[in-house]
Amino acid sequence: MTTLYLIRHAEAEGNLYRIAQGQHESILTDRGWRQVQALERRFEGVHIDAVYTSDLYRTCATASAICRPRDLKPIRRKDLREICVGDWEQRTWGEIYRRTPVQMADFSTHPERWYVEGAETPAQVRDRMLAALQDIAAENDGKTVAVFSHGYAIRMVLAALQGMTLAEAGTTPHGDNTAVSLLEASHGVLRVLWRDDNTHLQTPEFLAGEKVRRRATALEPGLWFVPLDLQAHGAFFETCAAEAWEDAGEKCPFSPQRLRDGITSRTTLVGFRDEEPVGLVQVGPAPGWISLLAIRREYRGRGFGVQLIGQAVQLARGRGAQTVRIAPPEEAAARTFLADYGFAPAETTAADRTVLEKDIAFRKEFLGD
Repeated sequence: MTTLYLIRHAEAEGNLYRIAQGQHESILTDRGWRQVQALERRFEGVHIDAVYTSDLYRTCATASAICRPRDLKPIRRKDLREICVGDWEQRTWGEIYRRTPVQMADFSTHPERWYVEGAETPAQVRDRMLAALQDIAAENDGKTVAVFSHGYAIRMVLAALQGMTLAEAGTTPHGDNTAVSLLEASHGVLRVLWRDDNTHLQTPEFLAGEKVRRRATALEPGLWFVPLDLQAHGAFFETCAAEAWEDAGEKCPFSPQRLRDGITSRTTLVGFRDEEPVGLVQVGPAPGWISLLAIRREYRGRGFGVQLIGQAVQLARGRGAQTVRIAPPEEAAARTFLADYGFAPAETTAADRTVLEKDIAFRKEFLGD
């Protein structure tokens, strides 16, 4: 008999920024690393003979919770990857919902009829996951192994092991990041003992580090973004930036002309909720430098601000930056918000402002060959 712990990866950028990850690479968030620590505590004293993981960065990083304390080297397998979502990959869930609302609903609730261009079908994901788990169980007869994979892939395979059709799989729950399921394999037959347990994220030790803030969920599409068009978005651009300028306590007067003059050397995106513009993010002129991050007052506190950070991260990484940086006024309330999402003091400018910096680099030890 083989015992298999099937574990979902920790919170990654796509989960937080509301971007479809699929098989695209992304790093863990600060909260994700705290989940890794909680997972490590959960498995203290549990004997593990081997660790298998999908070859994507976010699972390899999560697997360190079990590998590092035991000096185990993870065995990377491509067949444990998340579903490839084809044309959806790296698009925001807000954009996906706006373009293909029926397909987005089917993705979660009707996997038997979901498909988009260039994607795997849920049935293909289910079948490769079943084959991978059966192969791992056969390789480790009589042993206990940990297997790290992804939310959708795990959901499809657990439903199959519980005797459900693809249509019935759409009624099953979504396991949280780092949720643990326990499987048992005997004579080539896999069965689920329990699934999607997240009690390690309910301990006082973990909850003490949770920030009190609005967090988007998988059921909320979020924002979609377009490049700034002054003819279409000029009034919103100035109003939103002026509000941010005023609320940040800037000492010099707000200058719409200076704002417009800076557009040519920067990339500016407008974020929309449905068809309503709600925020702005501007990066440049230096790679990784956030020159504007603003949400209209009536839309604040609804989980949209972090999605602006996500767009800044994507833009910065696309230009080769290893960090993103911003320098709000010292008394700005935005400093607390930014600190909640991993920005830390880095240096002081000539104008006596503290630059806040966030690391967005990939760690080499979690990258594939």
